[in-house]
Amino acid sequence: MGIVDSMKSLGLEKLFDYVEKDPAKNLPKIMEFADKITPGDVMGSQRAAMRRIVSDPDNNWNRMLCDLFAEIDEYVLRQAFQNFVVNGSLNGWTQQQKMREKYGCNIPWAILLDPTSACNLHCTGCWAAEYGNKLNLSFDEIDSIIEQGKELGCYIYIYTGGEPLVRKKDLIAIANKHADCEFLCFTNATLIDDEFCRELLRVGNFIPIPSVEGFKASTDFRRGEGVYEKVTSAMKLMREYRLAFGVSCCYTAENFDVISSEEYIDWMVDMGVKFAWFFSYMPVGADADTSLITRPEQRELMYERIRAYRQNKPLFTLDFMHDGEYVGGCIAGGRRYLHINANGDMDPCVFVHYSDTNIREHTLLEGLRRPLFRAYYDNQPFNENMLRPCPVLDNPGRLDAIIEQTGAKSTEILQPEDVHDYSERCRDVAAGWKPRADRLWASKYHNPALLVK
Repeated sequence: MGIVDSMKSLGLEKLFDYVEKDPAKNLPKIMEFADKITPGDVMGSQRAAMRRIVSDPDNNWNRMLCDLFAEIDEYVLRQAFQNFVVNGSLNGWTQQQKMREKYGCNIPWAILLDPTSACNLHCTGCWAAEYGNKLNLSFDEIDSIIEQGKELGCYIYIYTGGEPLVRKKDLIAIANKHADCEFLCFTNATLIDDEFCRELLRVGNFIPIPSVEGFKASTDFRRGEGVYEKVTSAMKLMREYRLAFGVSCCYTAENFDVISSEEYIDWMVDMGVKFAWFFSYMPVGADADTSLITRPEQRELMYERIRAYRQNKPLFTLDFMHDGEYVGGCIAGGRRYLHINANGDMDPCVFVHYSDTNIREHTLLEGLRRPLFRAYYDNQPFNENMLRPCPVLDNPGRLDAIIEQTGAKSTEILQPEDVHDYSERCRDVAAGWKPRADRLWASKYHNPALLVK
């Protein structure tokens, strides 16, 4: 009996009914349930960490989980648990492992895709503008990517762009068709309105992630005058509708102090944000502003502050550049995720715009087995220090070698970019980060069991 069938036979509905009556008391029952239906070696370290959280009522993330039951619509919450935890992680992980062994290549846990290159804003430092504004994946192409992904065990899909909500009717239709998947969407949030919120409640499996660069001054600096007010209005509206949503934060040399401040974290909690995804600015594109690249001393402070907030704030935080120790380094190249742009090109990473595969010419699996993604598979991790995971920002030259070896081409539509130019922009900051990262890595005990293979 598979995990999903076990869920049905043991009664997921009854479990939720039970937990909702008293989340603080009954949360441990969820992990007891998960342990019953999950093979012992599947995501063992993650399940152990979650078990510690739900068994400690004083834990800040325990409080966050209780808040979910109190503040999020019941159907949305149940869909998230079924699709994100059961289909995407427990059941999906097992299928992904089988596919990795069968085909000898990376198989993604999540797929990022750009429904469109069009956007109603023009943000400073955004690579999407390089693609132009006329590229789109058709409804049938998005549908096909998801169908192929599910065959490999992938049930998590994350939209980026461009501004994905330019295509919100299509995206809602996709979510409705693939009710067994969870969809997340990086968005500038300016197109979120009452009608869209009602649709989110109806499908239950689509979670917006507004991009905010700090408070008004920092956000409007990158995104345009008045955007901060529109984003906060959208967040308040989603909270009124009892919707789940997160926040995406790109920290730069300019906004670092705000993004990493306790005041900002507390603001997110007060706004009803349930998770925050932190990204370091990457100088993608020929016209990238290198002055925005986060300095080594700022990266170290971000590393320390995010870990401190995890101990006392009821907010789930992910630090894309500094959480490598929990996932075994670089997760790109299909190891845990990949990116498909609005032209159909399969990029190894949302920050690495080079490809040898287009989904209009090859299947998803064929792309994963072609030279570029195979090179990622053969070379990961790119550094034994998991605080230096990236083949560009942390290890300049590693990506250059892969591109030269595989013959992958730049997917920048308007102005193709030489990979050596991209790497060169990162060389000085990489050299400055190395001694700090090596000191941090050597100063802490790293349990090999926490590294997801």
